[in-house]
Parts: sequence; C-alpha cells; structure tokens
Amino acid sequence: MTRFVRRLSAPEPGWTITADVIVVGSGVAGLTAALELRAKVNRVLLVTKGALSSGSTVWAQGGIAAALDPEDTPREHLQDTLAAGVGLCSEEAVAALVTEGPDRVRELVARGANFDTGPNGDITLTREGGHHRDRIAHAGGDATGAEISRALVAQLEAIRTDPGIEVIENAMVVDLLTATPDGDGRPGPVCGVTLHIIGEGTRDGVGAALAKSVVMATGGIGQVFRSSTNPASATGDGLAAAMRAGATVADLEFIQFHPTVLWQGSAASGQQPLISEAVRGEGAYLLNGAGERFMLERHAMAELAPRDVVSKGIVAMMAEEDADSVFLDCRHLGRGFLKERFPTIWQRLAERGIDMAEDLIPVAPAQHYHSGGILTDLRGRSTLRGLYAVGEAACTGVHGANRLASNSLLEGLVFAYRAAADAASAVSQGLVRQLEPVTRPGPASLVPAATRAQIQTIAHRGAGPVRDEQGLVRAQERLGALMGRFHTETPARAMPQTAEWETSNVLTAASALVAVALAREETRGGHLRTDFPDRDDARFAVRLAASLDGDGELQVQRAPLELG
Repeated sequence: MTRFVRRLSAPEPGWTITADVIVVGSGVAGLTAALELRAKVNRVLLVTKGALSSGSTVWAQGGIAAALDPEDTPREHLQDTLAAGVGLCSEEAVAALVTEGPDRVRELVARGANFDTGPNGDITLTREGGHHRDRIAHAGGDATGAEISRALVAQLEAIRTDPGIEVIENAMVVDLLTATPDGDGRPGPVCGVTLHIIGEGTRDGVGAALAKSVVMATGGIGQVFRSSTNPASATGDGLAAAMRAGATVADLEFIQFHPTVLWQGSAASGQQPLISEAVRGEGAYLLNGAGERFMLERHAMAELAPRDVVSKGIVAMMAEEDADSVFLDCRHLGRGFLKERFPTIWQRLAERGIDMAEDLIPVAPAQHYHSGGILTDLRGRSTLRGLYAVGEAACTGVHGANRLASNSLLEGLVFAYRAAADAASAVSQGLVRQLEPVTRPGPASLVPAATRAQIQTIAHRGAGPVRDEQGLVRAQERLGALMGRFHTETPARAMPQTAEWETSNVLTAASALVAVALAREETRGGHLRTDFPDRDDARFAVRLAASLDGDGELQVQRAPLELG
C-alpha cells in the first residue's frame, strides 16, 4: 500500500503573524471571502501565490450563470444543473446556488463589475451547453473572469491601507498547521499555515501565519495533466495540503475536459488556449474530417449538450477517424460579429495564424475543471475543524459528476459568502480560539521538480479523458513507485523550494485521483471507463470520498450526497 506523507520538508518558520481568519487564493472565491470577512472580523490575512490579480478567475471566458431573466427561474436553473451532474449533485447545495445566485451577481455589479448590457441597460444574457434558457452574463464579450477579478481586486485595493486586512502576494502555502487532536479520533484542528514568500518585502522565506480559521480558495489541479487550460499555478496546493492535514476530499475522479481547446500538436504542453463554450452557444458547429456535424446524432442538444457529452463525442470521433482533433466551424457567424463578441479568442487565434471568420479551428478536449475537491458542507466547512474550502478547491456537491457551463464563478461567489459568514460568526461568538500548532507525526519529504513531466504523462495516460482498469492500475503502480522512492524516512532528496513543493502536490493529487477513478467502476459525467461503459446507479449513486489514515494510507469511502 502506498503511503502519502503528512507534511512537506521546509525550513523552520523564521517569522510569525496572526489573524482571525486566513484566506488562501485570489480568484473570485478568495477575493469575495476576504472582502466579506473584513466587514465582520477584526483581522483578515489574504495570501496569494502570485500577484493579487493572478487567480484562475481571470481566465474564465464563458460567463456567469444566474436566473436573472424574468422568464427564467431558479427552479429551471436547478434542473439544468442536476441534469448535468448526472445524479450526483447535492440538491441542497444546488438549491443554495440557484436561489442565492441572482442576488450575488447583483452585488457583484454593485462592487463595480461591468457586464455587457443591451439598449435598455439590462444585462445581456446568452446560452451555453446544458442550459435551456438564456442565463449567462458576460463582460467584454469573452473576458468575464477578467472583469470580475478587476472589480474585486479594485475593492480590495481600496481598503489596502486598512490595518484590519493584510495581503501577502507571491506567497505559496506549504502546509496547513494543525493543533493537538482532541482525542476523539479526528485529526487536530487547523490553526494556520506555513508559507514561503518569494521576492522583496519586509518578510522573506518561510514563516508561520496563525489563525482561528483558514479558508482554502486555491483553485484546481490542472497541472496534474500534460495539457490543461489552467494557469501554471494550478498545482493542487490546497487539495494536497488539506489531505496531509487529514481532511476528506471527494469526487476527485470527475475531471472536466473542455471539449474545444485549440489543438497545437502532440508536443504541446502547459496551459492551452480555450475556445469558449459561448462560441458554440452562438451557433458554431463541430465538424469531423469529412466536414459533417457529428454531434447531431449523439445528443438532442447537439453541440450544446453538456460538456462531458460533447467531450466524449469528440474523443469517439477522433478514434473513429484516427485523428488528433476535430474542427470548430464558426465561419457562418460573420467576421464583424465574431470580432466584437469574442475579442480575446479572436486575438489569441490570430496570433497563431488562424482567422475565425475564414478558417476551421482544430480542437480537442483538454483538462479544464475539477468538479471534486476538499469535501465541505453547505457553509463551506471541511471535515477538519477550522478549515473551510471554497471555489474550485472545494467539493460542495454543486457539480456532481459534471459541472454545468458557467456555474463555477457563481459557485465561488455563493459559497464564499456562506463560508465567510460562518467563519465570522464562529469568531464573534467565541466558538473558535487561537490554538498552538504541533508537528504532525511521520516523515517529511519532497519530490524533485524534475519528475513533474513524468507525473503529468502518467496521469494523462492513465486518468485522461478515456480510462480503463489496465491504464489506471499501471498509473497507480508508477505513481506509487515514485512516492515510494521519494517519500521515505530518509532526508528529503530535493531542495525545499517552490518547484519541489508544487511537484510534491501534483504527485499527491494525481495519486489520489487515480485511486478513486479506479474504485468507480462505471461511466458517469467526467469519468469515462471503457471497461465499464454504463452508468451503474445500483452501486455508484454515491459520492466517493478519500482521506489519509494515521499511517498516511489513502482510504476510499462512500459518502452521502447531502451533508447539510
């Protein structure tokens, strides 16, 4: 049995700071949580891995979904979300999302976000895959995430001099700090983080930030795979740190591979250009090598089917034709419309010699979004006392087996509000206090950064868009061998620095993902098993959760869909 480490090798903290609540991450969820908390507690610390504006939110092209149209209803949004989640959504979590979502979007406007509007001044709403109504709000055509990030960062910058909030940029959280367990069999409560600051400032190197609660908003695990639409910073830091501290994670096997990522050749790696769902929402077609619309016969909604359905259709067509890609055809939409509606995509394609108005665009699925994460309840609370998770780092139950297009930004908003309210209430009522951290038992170790490409290749081949037992077992064996090689009781075989910490997190996330994907012997949503091609409600209409036991061994359990 493979053993995971419980902490990463790092220098002893050279400085200490304190706060009521620490927020880790500066996407829509992290920024919203920090702003809400500052209005409710005395001191908030926001830690972000890069610049304040570098969260994954800035890359979101499609939009944000909410029932803002008078003819639309939260109930209809709920039904579309449940359908996309293929039986594994938490209906309570989805109900919270769709009923609170419209107000959260309006509050975002009040905070300065400028959405595209029509002649009457109302927000313009469009449609994307899986939605039966026009309910997607956009900004700048295809720059919605960037505009939301801009507005929230501006709000935070406006209070930057407030002594009640501190922002530390260019800082990677190495590990969660935990206190002595209470003796009830559960891991010790979270009481802070260790973090490494890169660059200039009054603090440098590794330090300890102590707090009564920590909110993880670190984004996804895109860099587990060889190619992804995620930024380079998406190395699963929050997920891996939470696992090492003893938190339960869930739905890890459900990876959304975006159907239409620009195909740039078999050697392409790292962050890949995304061709937004909204392009198909405006009427673009998917064509095979013969110029035929192959999705018409695969789903009633054709190109607007849920993403997992479209991705599977593309993978199947590529296999039938022994091709590396299919083609997105938007030539019939017209040059003027395309350039105005999708300025960012237009520019990125033009830089690569592709004219949207004249050329077919080669596309293939690539990793895009993680539906799973740190398991939370409806208030963002994880299974570890003192630890909250929001945004893509969390598994709230909203997405189930497959995320509905443009629900991610909304989830970040809604559940950041909820988590902030709960964490602030716990502080104000004296339900939490500052605890002293203790060293978790077991060896500390690191994985050399040079192995990252190998880990990514193993994960992509074994747990990519199409999976089977043979591939998953092979991936598990190879990842286990790497863990066994580097996760020993001997001193770390790599220098404790950002690249090694990130690579260690990538290996942890990949290993847990493969183990859970092997356990789910069915095909559902973002989990496609060719050896178990059918959905199996009799055995798998449940959430698969995983956590590390006291010896660092991964335990996979069944968990209820509703956590309350």
